[in-house]
Amino acid sequence: MRAISVRSKNVTTTPFWILPLLLTLTNVGAVSSAGGIESSVRPVGKPVTIKAPIGLPPVPIPPDNPPTAETIALGRRLFYDPALSVDGTVACASCHNPSMGFTDNKPVSTGVQGKTGTRSAPTVIDSAYDRTLFWDGRAPTLEKQVEGPIQNPLEMAHTLDGVVQRLRAIDRYHEEFAKAWGSDQITIEMVTKSIASFERTVLSGNSPFDRYYYHGDKNALPASARRGLRVFTDPKRGNCAACHLIGKTSALFTDHKFHNIGIGANTDGTLTDPGRYSETKNDVDMGTFKTPSLRNVTQTAPYMHDGSMPRLKDVIDHYIGGGNSNPHLDKKIRVLDFLSGRERRDLLEFLQSLTGPLPPDVGPPDDMKPVASAR
Repeated sequence: MRAISVRSKNVTTTPFWILPLLLTLTNVGAVSSAGGIESSVRPVGKPVTIKAPIGLPPVPIPPDNPPTAETIALGRRLFYDPALSVDGTVACASCHNPSMGFTDNKPVSTGVQGKTGTRSAPTVIDSAYDRTLFWDGRAPTLEKQVEGPIQNPLEMAHTLDGVVQRLRAIDRYHEEFAKAWGSDQITIEMVTKSIASFERTVLSGNSPFDRYYYHGDKNALPASARRGLRVFTDPKRGNCAACHLIGKTSALFTDHKFHNIGIGANTDGTLTDPGRYSETKNDVDMGTFKTPSLRNVTQTAPYMHDGSMPRLKDVIDHYIGGGNSNPHLDKKIRVLDFLSGRERRDLLEFLQSLTGPLPPDVGPPDDMKPVASAR
């Protein structure tokens, strides 16, 4: 950007009124790969390479937040600390509990003072690969996503400044932020980047499907699950892989897109939740929601954005019936009532094969008590 200048003879001067603007532009830094402003705040400490398990691609890392042992450890502590909520009762882990597939196994989540939200808590597992966050995709990065629940009056009901002030009052955090960021002057950017770095380590691959499909272990899947895989991928049968993608070298089981599959449609075709439309105001997005990954899907019930389906069988039955009719129903949705009973059971067996182990160090730190889900 070229500064506007005033020339007087051979001397070039910058008008006084442009100086604050130039200083602001200089201090905010460059545009990051996520489309936001890249800050000068960068982690210090021991660099860490987050290794993806069998079946997952390399973990994408933002250039302004490379993981270190210290930021991951700090983010892990913050994730389990209810101090982030206004009344000290709700942590990230309250709705994203590792014993429940990093969800809370509720139709909708419970926040401070027993307040309930309107959507089911998505899993944190493999969220490192998400291109957008939340069911409606309103957050572009994990770092930005962290800010949402903190400020949501139905979840943590705090303010970003309030969180910073709360953490500054806890002696232990001064030392831990200094180790992770080279300064004990805590900022919300340090908080969100630390939590995001921890969340990028919450990976699950190496499932029976992965060992069969990517590692060549033909005994990893029973015959029923292998048949279910064929139903899943066959365009003339289940065609599930049209949205829950399986690649040649890895599988995230999502197309990262938004679809209207008829969830929340009333009998007259009206929708109870506009979904992605609330963010884009584009008619084609009415009632669409992000395609979730199917990894560890057996652990993350109930299903759909509103938690309206308690069992995987209910999900299969929904697709068998072709979804709930509404003017915006995705064109890929069609009645599958021609699938036999065995094919449906095989499909369920295949979905159950997508559950893999979690890393050993993603639960609460040893000196912190497990956080119970909010009631």
